[in-house]
Amino acid sequence: MAKIKISTDSTADIPKKYREELNISVLPLTVITEDEKEYRDGIDITPVEFYRIIDASSKLPMSSQVASSLYIRLYEETWAAGYTDLIHTTLNSKGSGTYQAAILTKTLFFEEHPDAKKNFHIHIIDSMTYSMTYGIPVIEAAQMVQLGASVEEIIEHITEWLAHTRPLFVPLNLRCVKKSGRISPAAAFVGEAIGLKPMITFENGDAKIIRKIRGEQKAISTLVDICLKERKPGSNYAIVYGNNTKAYEQLKDACAQVMDQPPLTDYEVGCVIAINTGPNMIGIIYRT
Repeated sequence: MAKIKISTDSTADIPKKYREELNISVLPLTVITEDEKEYRDGIDITPVEFYRIIDASSKLPMSSQVASSLYIRLYEETWAAGYTDLIHTTLNSKGSGTYQAAILTKTLFFEEHPDAKKNFHIHIIDSMTYSMTYGIPVIEAAQMVQLGASVEEIIEHITEWLAHTRPLFVPLNLRCVKKSGRISPAAAFVGEAIGLKPMITFENGDAKIIRKIRGEQKAISTLVDICLKERKPGSNYAIVYGNNTKAYEQLKDACAQVMDQPPLTDYEVGCVIAINTGPNMIGIIYRT
C-alpha cells in the first residue's frame, strides 16, 4: 500500500494552518534585499515584514531558487520515514531554476541511494505558475492523501487543476511592476497619471496583462465579475491581498455577495510574488 507525502515550495503561499494540518512539507526560496541580506521565505521573514522592506527600498529585492541541499534532505527524510511516494509541485520553471534543481537532485539522490529505487518514487510537477494558483491543488492533494486516494489519482488531480487554473493579480501601485519590467516606465507614468491598474495573469508560464482598469473600485468589481463568469461552480478559490487592507475587505465583501461558497482561504501575498506586484495589490485565484 502506498504511503504518500505531499510537498512544494514557499512560493505556493500555503497558509501555516494547511501546512500543519495536512503535513505538507514546504521548501523555502531565499529573498535578498538591496543591502544583500538573505532571508528564507516564510522562515526568517514574514510577508508583512518583507512588505516594509520593499516599500523602503530604492531597488527591488531579488529571489533565489530552493537550495539543492534542501531537496536532498527532503528526499532522504521522506524515504527514511517509510514513504513510498513523494509528490512535489514547484513554481513556474520559466521564472525560477527551482524545478530544474528538483529534477537534478532527484537524479543525484538515486545515484547515492540506488536501493531506494525499489520502493520509493519521486514525482515532480512543474506548476508553470505562482502563488496559491498551485497552492490550492497542493492543499487538495494533501486532503486526498488523507482520504486514501492513489498516487495516480492525486497526480491527475494536480495536473488537471493546473491546466484549468486562473490567477488574476491587480497591482494597485505601479512602482514594483515598473521596476520588475512587467510594464514599461512610460506606461507606468501614464497609468499613474490617470489611475490605470493592470490586471495580470499567467498563461503557459508567462505573465500577461489582460486588462487595464481605471480606479481601485473598478478593479475590485472587475475581478469579481470575471471570476464569477469563468470559475467552475463548486471549486475552491482564494483571495489574495497585500498591505492594502481596505481594498482587501472590499474585495472579500464583494465575493461574499455573489459567490456560491466562501474562499478556501484569503491570504497575504508571499515574498516572491510581492517583489513583482508590490505589496499594494489584490487578486483572485480560481479554477475555470
